[in-house]
Amino acid sequence: MSTSQRGPDPALPTSEAVHPVGSYLEVADSPEFAALRRTFRRFVFPLAALFLAWYLLYVLLSIYAADFMGAKVVGNIHLGLIIGLLQFVSTFVITTVYARWADRRFDPAAAELARRVHLTGDAR
Repeated sequence: MSTSQRGPDPALPTSEAVHPVGSYLEVADSPEFAALRRTFRRFVFPLAALFLAWYLLYVLLSIYAADFMGAKVVGNIHLGLIIGLLQFVSTFVITTVYARWADRRFDPAAAELARRVHLTGDAR
């Protein structure tokens, strides 16, 4: 008989025994978690909105300002190509900014909350 046919080993802890659902709900309702979520949203939402606006500007320029986007800068390199390549650059910049912010501010707070929950079984 295979292990899958016998069911879980009763000697091994189940995920519910290790992390009861109640502790997740307590953490989700805790002021620390609410502050962590608020901190995340205050950083990520404006950054995402800025990037989407930048992308939308590129799309709108390519549709409605074809002459502007088609302006030659050097040889066969057009302004539209440069702005398009800047989309990639801005993606890397945003990723780097987010990673540094998360390393300095968000991840330490999340780790502290996780540590407290593991040690005490409660977020409060």
